[in-house]
Amino acid sequence: MIVPLDWNETTLGEFVSLQRGYDLPDHNRENGEIPVVGGGGPNGYHSEAKAIGPGVVIGRSGAGFGTAFYVKENYWPHNTGLFVTDFKGNDPLFVFHFLNAFDFSSYNSGGAQPSLNRNYIYPISISYPFLSEQKAISDLLSTWDEAIENTERLIRAKEQRFNGLLCELMSEQRNRQRETRWKKVRIGSFLTESRIPDRVNDPKKRLSVRLHLKGVEVREYRGTEADGATAYFIRKAGQFIYGKQNVFRGALGIVPLELDGYSSTQDIPTFDIADHVNKNWLQFLFSDPNFYKKLELYASGSGSKRLHPKELFRVTVTLPPLEAQHKINDTLSSAQHEIDLLKQLAEKYKTQKRGLMQKMLTGEWRVKPDVVKSYE
Repeated sequence: MIVPLDWNETTLGEFVSLQRGYDLPDHNRENGEIPVVGGGGPNGYHSEAKAIGPGVVIGRSGAGFGTAFYVKENYWPHNTGLFVTDFKGNDPLFVFHFLNAFDFSSYNSGGAQPSLNRNYIYPISISYPFLSEQKAISDLLSTWDEAIENTERLIRAKEQRFNGLLCELMSEQRNRQRETRWKKVRIGSFLTESRIPDRVNDPKKRLSVRLHLKGVEVREYRGTEADGATAYFIRKAGQFIYGKQNVFRGALGIVPLELDGYSSTQDIPTFDIADHVNKNWLQFLFSDPNFYKKLELYASGSGSKRLHPKELFRVTVTLPPLEAQHKINDTLSSAQHEIDLLKQLAEKYKTQKRGLMQKMLTGEWRVKPDVVKSYE
């Protein structure tokens, strides 16, 4: 990489000063409005600040290892992170973008548990622009940050509206208000367990169901599966599927067309859906957290509980006529589609920002001189 001639070439330790944050056990926390920021970002509030904002915290260990967080106000830096004690004349927002874009993965000073030590990363050679260009770059990147934040705020609002709509359209209260011909039935009256033996037993075509309504996916191929050690069953597109141990944590869905013919064990059963039930309406029914979390009440087992089909079949639901199911599905699908489009837009903005950061923070792309001059 060619470094611009007018950039500083130095070390990370000359760029900023870092310090490990302060311990703050839960029993020592006091009610307040001071944000506590650690290795995973903001994690609550306290009554006292230990650092003046704006500030930057880097994840020191765990899942947040090497991830930077920007804090606008005074804050308490938690000991799970390293925080900047001296920006050494650099723009705090630029420092945040710079550190957040840096790959610290090869600078792990720990063992199995990743750990970031300031003395270990201080000697890293870096290059960066002078203050006026730093500010220009920060403002440019902030435009994308604002677009991302606004989109994610809109997503949260739409999701809140969707959850309210889901509860309204699926509730018995709606049934009483509209006086439609909804009937109380057992789930076993419209679901039939499917048990078609998998004669091929291709270990690369196994299904798994993700938690928190994340859908059906191909299970990771382990390469150690003993031939014939476990019975597998063919699953068909359009069947309802769930994980016996995790259905009350949102491990459920409809088998998608692209996974037709894949297989799973009896711990992840599938069901044919009767013709008088819209499969998408059924998925929306199960997607209501108020519904799937209560399924644990029907599960059996003293340790790791499982919801077996015979127990699921005993659950009673209120079933509207097929025409009403179609209408409910259309309304909820339209609302869900709006959310999906916004999520795609947010990801697009994030991808654009990552590409822009890669160019701007390495000097491959430069801010126009007249723009930089306006920040002097």
